[in-house]
Amino acid sequence: MCTFILTLLITFTTSAQEKDSKTNPFDGLELRSIGPAFMSGRIADIAIHPQNESIWYVAVGSGGVWKTINSGTTWTPLFDKEASYSIGTVSIDPNRPEIIWVGTGEDVGGRHVGFGDGVYRSDNGGQTWTNMGLKETQHISRVIVHPENSNVVWVTAQGPLWNKGGQRGLYKTTDGGKTWKKTLGDDAWTGVTELVYDPTNPSRMYAATWQRHRTVAAYIGNGPGTALYRSDDAGDTWEKLTKGLPKTSMGKTGLAISPHNPNVLYVAIELDRRKGGVYRSDDGGSSWSKQSNTITGGTGPHYYQELYASPHQKDRLYLMDNTMQISEDGGKTFYRMNRKNKHGDNHAIAFRKHDPNYLLVGTDGGLYESFDLTKTWKYIENLPVTQFYKLAVDDAEPFYNIYGGTQDNSTEGGPSRTDNLHGIQNSDWSVILNWDGHQPATEPGNPNIVYAERQEGTLSRLDMKTGEAVDIQPQPAEGDAIQRFNWDAPILVSPHQPSTIFFASQRVWKSENRGDSWTPISEDLTKNEERITLPIMGKQQSWDNAWDVYAMSNYNTITSLSESPKQEGLLYVGTDDGLINVTENGGTDWRQINVNQLPGVPSTAFVNDIKADLHDANTVYVALDNHKYGDFKPYLYKSTNKGKSWESLTKSIPANHLVWRIVQDHVSPNLLFIGTEFGLFFSVNGGKQWTALKGNVPTISFRDLAIQKRENDLVTASFGRGFYILDDYSALREASQENLNAKAKLFPVRDAWWYIQRSQLSFEANKGSQGDSHFVAPNPDFGAVFTHYLKKAPELQKDLRTAKEKNLKGQDIPFSGWEAVENEKLEEKPHLVFVIKNQAGDVVRNIFKEAKSGVNRTAWDLRYPSPNPIALGETKGANDNDGPKGMLAPPGTYSVTMYLSNNGSVKQLDAPVEFNVKPLYKSTLEGSSMEVASDFWRSFEAASRTSFMVDKSIIKAEKKTRVLHKALMNSSANTEDGLKELKGISDQINTLKSDYYGNQAKSEIGEKNPPSVSDKMFTIYLSLERSTYGPTDTNKKQMQIVNSMLTKAENELKAIKNSIDKFEALLKVSGAPYIDD
Repeated sequence: MCTFILTLLITFTTSAQEKDSKTNPFDGLELRSIGPAFMSGRIADIAIHPQNESIWYVAVGSGGVWKTINSGTTWTPLFDKEASYSIGTVSIDPNRPEIIWVGTGEDVGGRHVGFGDGVYRSDNGGQTWTNMGLKETQHISRVIVHPENSNVVWVTAQGPLWNKGGQRGLYKTTDGGKTWKKTLGDDAWTGVTELVYDPTNPSRMYAATWQRHRTVAAYIGNGPGTALYRSDDAGDTWEKLTKGLPKTSMGKTGLAISPHNPNVLYVAIELDRRKGGVYRSDDGGSSWSKQSNTITGGTGPHYYQELYASPHQKDRLYLMDNTMQISEDGGKTFYRMNRKNKHGDNHAIAFRKHDPNYLLVGTDGGLYESFDLTKTWKYIENLPVTQFYKLAVDDAEPFYNIYGGTQDNSTEGGPSRTDNLHGIQNSDWSVILNWDGHQPATEPGNPNIVYAERQEGTLSRLDMKTGEAVDIQPQPAEGDAIQRFNWDAPILVSPHQPSTIFFASQRVWKSENRGDSWTPISEDLTKNEERITLPIMGKQQSWDNAWDVYAMSNYNTITSLSESPKQEGLLYVGTDDGLINVTENGGTDWRQINVNQLPGVPSTAFVNDIKADLHDANTVYVALDNHKYGDFKPYLYKSTNKGKSWESLTKSIPANHLVWRIVQDHVSPNLLFIGTEFGLFFSVNGGKQWTALKGNVPTISFRDLAIQKRENDLVTASFGRGFYILDDYSALREASQENLNAKAKLFPVRDAWWYIQRSQLSFEANKGSQGDSHFVAPNPDFGAVFTHYLKKAPELQKDLRTAKEKNLKGQDIPFSGWEAVENEKLEEKPHLVFVIKNQAGDVVRNIFKEAKSGVNRTAWDLRYPSPNPIALGETKGANDNDGPKGMLAPPGTYSVTMYLSNNGSVKQLDAPVEFNVKPLYKSTLEGSSMEVASDFWRSFEAASRTSFMVDKSIIKAEKKTRVLHKALMNSSANTEDGLKELKGISDQINTLKSDYYGNQAKSEIGEKNPPSVSDKMFTIYLSLERSTYGPTDTNKKQMQIVNSMLTKAENELKAIKNSIDKFEALLKVSGAPYIDD
């Protein structure tokens, strides 16, 4: 690609882990967040404001920090522009509640966790943040502020999950986070997971350390480093507590101190092989007694184990678990909490000080409130933090659907847009398959067939017409080895035959009948290792150690499949253990590539994605990932000879942005998109340089991408913020040197759908009357959307002057002169003008838009200008995009031309671009032709203008008669004659008002008059406003009556004006004062 575009793209490549203040010219291409929120996401921690319990801060395990000031009615994301999205904890300073602390990197030991970059502090309730260090901790479980001294803060750092070292342990600051001192934990595998203090003596503290390590193959969450400790000097030194505690190695430990008696402590301890127990101390930790064998289950103790002591009821404990466990006797016995109508996998609880029946609970599926101590639950259904693993789009018409497999929230499906004026609501979404959801797939040309899967390859074929699901997972033949399906097993619909699908375990399976039967087309394509022989915690471990492969995916599995659309039978297969396999004859022969043959790639790298080029049979792309060995580098490669040699495409991809997915444009071979651990990027030169897509994009992991080819939409699956769509990205195909070096460019316009937007909730847009908590995601802008580029927007003289003055840095600032200052005050802001014309060349609409540099978008709502008159003094005219609108322009071919208006000069910036406006639906009843409807609308507009003129003229005449009366009193004219004449004029006006508006006395008390002009016009407008049917016969007759009434009023006004003019002329010669009009 040309030098200019390379320079431009590298200049504006940005990193989420290194925030960049430079302006990206593509920021105006905003992605659309569509949720959903009907199934939410994993909540790691909750903090309720100590002085205002309507204010909550919520730490989302994989979705940032959120705040509500009205108990969940509305939410504000607080962490969108920070460097991390994975959050372990949030804390409010009890001394100064405007100070908020956040520990990044969620605090579970799961296979899918993100990682953080330390601890953050906000001094203004979350409006702005400062990273206070500890950037190598990766996972922080608690931040605790001293109850009497805001400068003293403790941080429990679990440390890296995937590798040795980093910053792990307990860290303390005494200067508000400027410096930190480590006081507990080792430098290898042991961090600190829990910390509590004695509320009557904050210098007495208790901590739980945790030794754990996870690899791609295995997990051990116990070890000798796990222990309990006590400190009597505010955490500076620690004493290990052992009396009465297990002698064997321990795992994740929950720790709670009784709010009713600070000498009473409780711990929930994980032991080997998912055993464990709850222990109690009545002497401040000096000795312990076992209360029960209670342990958390589900995904495993590493995923739960948080222990809470009720502030309202002595000896009541809450143990976080798949189904929360509750004890009323200090841990001796536990019962399962009522979870009817509630998600499982509980992680956090918050309490209200004075309401013992209230609980706010954070789960894998979002937030729940109980007002009756867990008997019933209220779901907070407006927090869109779903974690999507993979997605698929169909080709349904007129609007396509999106399907996504989620972390613990099923496989979900919903529309990319709707035809109503509200947007996409929770009710538009549905669960199509339960459990954890993973990679879905759709059949081209048949949107009723969808494939979806649960974890580890439980594959189903769904009939979207009936809602039926058939399990179609391939089964081994008699004597075959067990099939190892990945947690997120890959499925592929053949681009050559839609009824042919591929699926993979450790081998590749093929079905030619949509999964009714399967044939393996390969042997085991993995390394087929024994996972417990692989190193963990730095060495090979004994079988007797605390292995927990229940917590794992299968290993030595296939993770990615691709078939070349240019060559049938050319298949690429990637694995989780560092292999790429290629067949060019549908599986008869295979060629294996170890990923360390790719330059700079470690042999352990996991193949996240492999994609055959859409345009060239010889080209293939692969995205690899080694983060499960503590290596967060991006690995992205391209081969142009079917994998025989490879070149890296990672130049300008920021550090730590491991690459999850790559997709290629179906029109332009060099236009590529990638989803990374912290954002989205595109390349217009085949991956040589990458540019961030940042418009409306938070810092989040994008795990999957898909292109809806018909619409040219990029659909993205984020791991904690739902789906995002870049509507019609086709302008990026033209991001050439010529276009970006030009002063301006108007890109091709996608055909626009013509219809009346439905109303489901009321005729008000957005949420109707459903309340502020009702979740609605936006549709694309209605109508024709113009994508345009302006290399550099004109700058105002004042902005140029102030910029120069800033550079003087303390020097004398020269005065530019009165004329220059006056010119600044008179200067108008530059703006773009989009002139829309119909096929006959008539101007249909002018759209004004602020002139901004870079690529931006402007929409025409397909309507004529508003017929509403503009009153003197109004600052917003009929051309304003947010003002009232006119009737829909008819379907057909239109053109748009872009102009720049700058300080009186208007200049055309680019050639006109044609586009089509197409009907979305055919009406049940055929109404008037568009010509008749358009002519009628024009007559309605004319009547509106006349009606406005009549209204204003009547008001003006009334005012004028009052002024003339005052002038008469100050003139030498005959008062008696003048008063009689004025009375006659007033009578004329009142007669007109009575005929035109009706009896004023009736109106004053609400009694009805015969329909006025405005009444009749309103009924006509109601008929036209929300219909493409055109005027009815009644409308036409009413319009005739309106025109007749207006003509009569106009004639009467002319007579009144003549009388006023004559009387005013008489006063002038009689020495009356000047009369202002």
